[in-house]
Amino acid sequence: MSTRITVAKGDGIGPEIMDATLEVLAAAGAQLEYDFVELGEKVFAKGVMNGVDPKAWDSIRATRILLKAPITTPQGGGYKSVNVTMRKAFGLYANVRSVRTFEPFVQSKHKGVDMVIVRENEEGLYAGIEYRQTRDTSHSMKLYSRTGTELIVRYAFEYARANGRKKVTCLIKDNIMKITDGMFHQVFKLIGAEYPDIAKESLIVDIGMARIADTPEKFDVVVCENLYGDIVSDIASQIAGSVGLAGSMNLGRGCSMFEAVHGSAPDIAGKGIANPSGLLNAAILMLYHIGQGEVAAKIGNAWLYTLENGQHTGDIAQDKSKALSTADFAKAVIGNFGKMPAKLPAFATGCGEAVRMPDAAATTKSVRVKRLVGVDVFLDKADADIAEMGPMIERCGTTSLPLKTVSSRGMKMYPGKPEVSALSDLWACRFLGKEGEVSADAIRMVLANLEGLGFDWVKVENLYTFDGVPGFSARQGE
Repeated sequence: MSTRITVAKGDGIGPEIMDATLEVLAAAGAQLEYDFVELGEKVFAKGVMNGVDPKAWDSIRATRILLKAPITTPQGGGYKSVNVTMRKAFGLYANVRSVRTFEPFVQSKHKGVDMVIVRENEEGLYAGIEYRQTRDTSHSMKLYSRTGTELIVRYAFEYARANGRKKVTCLIKDNIMKITDGMFHQVFKLIGAEYPDIAKESLIVDIGMARIADTPEKFDVVVCENLYGDIVSDIASQIAGSVGLAGSMNLGRGCSMFEAVHGSAPDIAGKGIANPSGLLNAAILMLYHIGQGEVAAKIGNAWLYTLENGQHTGDIAQDKSKALSTADFAKAVIGNFGKMPAKLPAFATGCGEAVRMPDAAATTKSVRVKRLVGVDVFLDKADADIAEMGPMIERCGTTSLPLKTVSSRGMKMYPGKPEVSALSDLWACRFLGKEGEVSADAIRMVLANLEGLGFDWVKVENLYTFDGVPGFSARQGE
């Protein structure tokens, strides 16, 4: 019984590698029907800021499966990434990227790499929530939710268990970002305790990425937030041989999206030299996902045999004079159907044990007591003399909400003599009281007092404690 899927040919090299991939799928006997839609540059050109044709929404909601070639997002101008739009619109919280080495057939500095990166897909800096607050400063919000964190961490452990993986490594930066990354780390330890059969490891992201670049064969499943996952998956793919070989799947509650890891490569578009392997591997993942494991293995093993046989595109060919075009590479894979790799681990015919998709309503988040204890008020004030401005701001506090600090770029500037000179026109004024004694009326009074002295407040951030633990970071120098 055939499965209907939505297909977007994308931008740059997208149409070339998609045509090659669809040719392989057809020749392999994949039971698929296609609904072609427009995403990307042509849609952006029509003034659609998210790059998604309105008809595409209906198609994806109907098929629940999207096979997508790379998309080009215009820089600046308020255009939204198609990938980010899709991930958020359809709840695609898990991005799964498999990284393998194919030595000696594809050159690599490493051997025996077999790593899966599970990347949170909807939150972090990639939420794209940004503000320009003053002439000098801008603000990008790194948004984490407890629910989203638990979904991705639990999925990573479920994936490891379902696929016979032995270890899950968490990459975080909680030595600096103690609240956001700190929560990710805490959730990892909490959920990890439910999987005693799987080894757990936590690494600070910078040394973690360095170790992946140095000894990737020591890693198995890696779970991390959005930005870290994007970077580490490209690092891992590149050191394994080529970013052009890796496919990925985006899974969640609304639908599933399958795509290559690499971008649209407009510099080589139309030349017929792009490697379709990344998108072909994404299609193999899709076939497993929809239950066509035999066809997936047929294509995957023919692809491996093609690599072993030295039939390569220019990006990985050791002898560039023998490099195949995009179309010829697809024909080579088709010609190798029924053949098995001699040295590289073969693709399995079965679809394997299904990964249990976590339910957002069934997370392990605990009940918290939330209390308002203060407010950070951000002022726009250029060329300010903190020695003169500090006492004025201090007078704007109230009995229940006195001024604690004035800071610039996270460094305490008042009270006391500042250790550095302020180089910004954005000032964070922290008014901090005691639990149970701070009200919204007190905050409004502080704002009115600041306005009365002519200050331009551009942002307000309420400060809370959760079960008595501050939900805000201290300023440097406090």
